Amino acid sequence: MTKNSPPKADPPLAEKFIFFGTPEFASIVLEKLVAAGFIPEAVVCNPDRPAGRHHIITPPKIKKYILENDLPIEILQPENPNDIRPKLLEINPDLFIVAAYGKILPGEIIDIPRLGTVGVHSSLLPKYRGTSPIHGAILAGEKETGATLFMMDEKMDHGPILAQYKVPITGNDTHESLFSKIWGGGGKMLAEILPDIFAGKIKPNVQNEADATYTKKFTSVDGFVEEQELEAALGGDSEKAAAIDRKIRAFGVEPGVWTLKNGKRVKLLEAELQNGKLVLKTIQTEGQKPVRL
Repeated sequence: MTKNSPPKADPPLAEKFIFFGTPEFASIVLEKLVAAGFIPEAVVCNPDRPAGRHHIITPPKIKKYILENDLPIEILQPENPNDIRPKLLEINPDLFIVAAYGKILPGEIIDIPRLGTVGVHSSLLPKYRGTSPIHGAILAGEKETGATLFMMDEKMDHGPILAQYKVPITGNDTHESLFSKIWGGGGKMLAEILPDIFAGKIKPNVQNEADATYTKKFTSVDGFVEEQELEAALGGDSEKAAAIDRKIRAFGVEPGVWTLKNGKRVKLLEAELQNGKLVLKTIQTEGQKPVRL
């Protein structure tokens, strides 16, 4: 090494881990780990499912990522995690990492690794435990959100916290923009501290139950806006305008925001706030193409 050359980074530790995750969220985190040299012994994800209008059997995003990049990772796709318990015991991992797996892991699975199971959650726990934390943070008008690494137990998003990555929420942020920031940043954070987790150098901090809040799975019913509420927001009711703007930024893609006009469903695809008023930018009337206003 020459006098001015930077010191070489220590190679990743040889501890074995198994990664649990299914959708795009999970593949983003795994990609960050792989880029840092951390290759799991196996990835556990949901089985291939029918998707789209023609119900074509489609693999999960994380499986596609592994196959497209020809990664030397075994893929396990049980309907029930308990079905692969013997296989997990055979691998004898030091750690499990769980990021948006999509199934509840029982204690007899969580407790297999000698170092336990690390969860990756897209909120600043203990706030927004549950299935839709990014939607929930936008709807509530939070100024920041982020990702949390925590030691999983049998309660939902409950275990002690290892680290957090904070992301500011701007007035222009949507679920999709925060999605990229949170999961990308959370995956990078995990890759950076994984050696310390393996080495037992991080002391987890118990979550404050008094600060805990919960989200739910949102549906199209949650995206409905009364016509009178919309008219008030367009007319300058700043409180209603802000609430509908947050709803559009949270639900714009899924599950969607809509109202009824002359008996027809109208999707509210894009809007912005101007001097306390809601200004619609893009809408789509039932049976028609989106219209830019």
